Amino acid sequence: MSRAFVDESASESREGDSPELRKPLPPGAKNYVTPEGAARTRSELAALLAAPQPRLREVERRIQYLSRMVAIMETVVPSARPPERVVFGSTVTVDENGGGRRTYRIVGVDESDPAAGHVSWISPIARALTGRRVGDSVVVSLPSQQLTLTVIAIG
Repeated sequence: MSRAFVDESASESREGDSPELRKPLPPGAKNYVTPEGAARTRSELAALLAAPQPRLREVERRIQYLSRMVAIMETVVPSARPPERVVFGSTVTVDENGGGRRTYRIVGVDESDPAAGHVSWISPIARALTGRRVGDSVVVSLPSQQLTLTVIAIG
């Protein structure tokens, strides 16, 4: 094939520097994590660093990402007694739209697992619930729907 039909910029970008990794946090925000999340992140980073060489590009990028997140990590240790208001690390049981109960735990961005009810502290649901007390209601606008959440319990 003629070199006229080869996209040299595509091959250069694959072999050259990768684009900068973006942190999934607002600019200047700390990487708040639960003690369990901090332990998992440090453990994953240590395992990747201990892996034999050579590493794949994806592994190197993951190491770079985890190193950056660990550098700005701030572990938030929960209080010994349940809080009166929803805070980072809280487990919150809510009534959704007046018809069903759902439990959320407010966690760090790398700990989020919506299917398990773990929502990032920067998510719309966590932002809406933070600072609320038992009995408070809040309306959360999500891309697919609007939810009315009433706080039933905080743990």
